[in-house]
Amino acid sequence: MSVRIVLADDQTLVRTGFRAILDAREDLEVVAEAADGNEAVVAVAEHRPDVVLMDIRMPSQDGIAATRQIVQSGASARVIMLTTFDLDDLVVAALRAGASGFLLKDAQAAELVHAVRVVAGGDALLAPAVTRRLLGRFATVALAPADASAALAVLTPRELQVLELLAAALSNAEIAQRLVISDVTVKAHVSAILRKLDLRDRVQAVVLAYDVGLVTPRSTSL
Repeated sequence: MSVRIVLADDQTLVRTGFRAILDAREDLEVVAEAADGNEAVVAVAEHRPDVVLMDIRMPSQDGIAATRQIVQSGASARVIMLTTFDLDDLVVAALRAGASGFLLKDAQAAELVHAVRVVAGGDALLAPAVTRRLLGRFATVALAPADASAALAVLTPRELQVLELLAAALSNAEIAQRLVISDVTVKAHVSAILRKLDLRDRVQAVVLAYDVGLVTPRSTSL
């Protein structure tokens, strides 16, 4: 079964180029295009794609607002934000809105294809170093300590440890080594964290860890 994709970008040439790259793969299929955020929301509701490639800056409704609306609608589509700069502060806002990662617009064809496949498979599209760099630069604590404790109360002490290490940009293998547990156990803890906190992927878990003050930019080694 092909991965169904919606392309949302106000530049026709960008959409045309991306479509040519994606449709050339047997396992990928562009089912709709959108020129702004409003059209993207409608396209997702109509075509039920697996992945949305969403430009951050678009007229009428930008990609962040569109992503938030898509996520809140309960759609299963995962959103990859398209951006010109890899340290754009809007990227973090997009991740908080529910995006599963971001991709530079000048990415190579192989990177684009890989990104779509990774996100369609349920993983988040942010390397640990990129997660740390972005969130370390832009994240701010959004909740008071009491609120933070309440938000994380559903987690076990071990799950809290894993979440903190996720936010410090450690991979599953590094977490396993640090806690002296197996990779399989780490994956199980990550899955439990996402389920209990109602998060879509590990990027959202990292964002939450910063938002509730479990970690701060100063507490990670950038």
